[in-house]
Amino acid sequence: MMMYKLGFYVPVSHLEQVKQAVFAAGGGQIGEYCQCCWQVLGSGQFCPSAAANPYLGQPETLETVTEYRVELVSADDHIRAVLAALRLAHPYEEPAFDLVRLVDEAELP
Repeated sequence: MMMYKLGFYVPVSHLEQVKQAVFAAGGGQIGEYCQCCWQVLGSGQFCPSAAANPYLGQPETLETVTEYRVELVSADDHIRAVLAALRLAHPYEEPAFDLVRLVDEAELP
């Protein structure tokens, strides 16, 4: 089974809401364990364009916000639902995330 690692940034105010939505969609499952993730607090910044509709801040003004970086895994048969849940539960107009396909140890040379 193909696995992915998803990393995303979320403001403190929505951390648990977004994590629970992603877990409910099948993310964060490793073997017999569920709701697995790693998270760390940090500071993010962005500057919305004049056409943006930002959740925080004002268009054309640099904004700095305290956010969590959350990382978790997802099986390929759940990844589309996990990404949809992330977008639906996240307060940002454009949530920042990265998605990496993982290699199984058995596939290594």
